[in-house]
Amino acid sequence: MSRYVFDTGIVLGMLRGSSYAKHVLNTYEPFSAPNLAIQSVVTIAELEAFGFRRQWGESKCAKLRELVRKIPQQDINHPNIVRHYVEIDAYRHNGHPVKSLPQGTSAFSMGDNDLWIAATAAALGAVLLTTDKDFLRLNDVFLKVVYVDPK
Repeated sequence: MSRYVFDTGIVLGMLRGSSYAKHVLNTYEPFSAPNLAIQSVVTIAELEAFGFRRQWGESKCAKLRELVRKIPQQDINHPNIVRHYVEIDAYRHNGHPVKSLPQGTSAFSMGDNDLWIAATAAALGAVLLTTDKDFLRLNDVFLKVVYVDPK
């Protein structure tokens, strides 16, 4: 069994019916038992905000709501998620007491929403499926990251 956490770009690709989202579905089979697909509540908020800013009509908003209802949701009110958020945040600032950035690497910027999504995957022991290369800096440090090229 594999657990997969989708980042916002993956869910957006599913909404749009993109070829990279189809690749994810065919390659990783996240909705086929015994695998489990999960999304962070942060992903849902990002998608809702994206649609609001772009003034999606009711039809597209309804399609989004239908899609996110099909994917189990994990909120951030979970002690392990909070702990992982704290550790990943310290790591990106090169202030983690045990895990240092690779030699020659300096602190890096990462959005707080991305930190919550990564912390969710790390806490759940899930693979993060993403279209965002920023997550790759966390691969094999806190979680397994699979980058999916949206092109």
